[in-house]
Amino acid sequence: MLLKKKFVLVLSLVLILALASACTQQGSSEKAKKELAVKQSKVSFGYVNWPGVTVKTEVAKEVLESLGYEVETSSLGEQVIFKSMENDELDAFLGNWMPSMKNTFEPYQKKGVIENVRLNLDQALYKTAVPKYVWEAGVKSMADLNKYADKFDHQIIGLEAGNAGNIIIKNAIDNNTYQLKDWELMSGSTAAMLATVERATKKKEWVAFHGWKPHWMNIKYDLKYLEDPEGIWGEESKVYTAARPELKKEAPNFYKFLEQFNVSSEIQSGWILEYQKKGRPAEEVAQEWIKNNNDLIQEWIVGMTTVDGKDAVETIKNKFN
Repeated sequence: MLLKKKFVLVLSLVLILALASACTQQGSSEKAKKELAVKQSKVSFGYVNWPGVTVKTEVAKEVLESLGYEVETSSLGEQVIFKSMENDELDAFLGNWMPSMKNTFEPYQKKGVIENVRLNLDQALYKTAVPKYVWEAGVKSMADLNKYADKFDHQIIGLEAGNAGNIIIKNAIDNNTYQLKDWELMSGSTAAMLATVERATKKKEWVAFHGWKPHWMNIKYDLKYLEDPEGIWGEESKVYTAARPELKKEAPNFYKFLEQFNVSSEIQSGWILEYQKKGRPAEEVAQEWIKNNNDLIQEWIVGMTTVDGKDAVETIKNKFN
């Protein structure tokens, strides 16, 4: 009888210990899940202080915060952004401009610490441009410029000394590419160049200048980019979303957003117009645009959930409709 009581007591202790262990494990598991959920809800972006990527990053931030994410953004140089991503201090960068950033990006890409997730802007350009009325008059290619040299005063309006576009045109002049040997490159600030374009277009005068998009100039001025049969301007630019590869497993919901986020050059030019030309805060520009473009935002978040597990599309609909 005594032996039986001891057996029952031991069995009870074993069961209690087993139950306690299970509860502890369950508690640890729940704690781990909560810690993972908190970790996955905190994301960070780096951005170069250019108007387009500044507003683009703010738009992404506003959308993600609407889904419950805690989003941190940092304005840094491109080299610092890539190094910070390698050190797991930043998660993503929406302005990886190729081929301009190729030399700084490729070493990290080869090491496997940063990857291009997707193309988020495929209509970027940096080339010689003219007003549409000049293009319609016959200047549709760089090869056409010298035919009308007198109308242009043998000048191409450029940017600050050392700018990549200036170097391209200076080399063309030095090498007599497109018969530009008697032409002159006029260097100056972006503001000075655009002021010259403003004056010329008002008077319907002829002007050739460095143009690029996205930029508000594409909205304000009716301009055309010249064909470049000699390829002196190189390949067309494309802008990618770059991110840490680990995010696929660490934060798959956030990574899905990065895979689906993209805008057109026209949209980004509009952002730049509001932010840079009109001087409005990036947050204000982003919030206004989001309210008026619910359909596109839903394409970015299809198949996603909020941080607390709700349907992302329905959440955005309810918030902004």
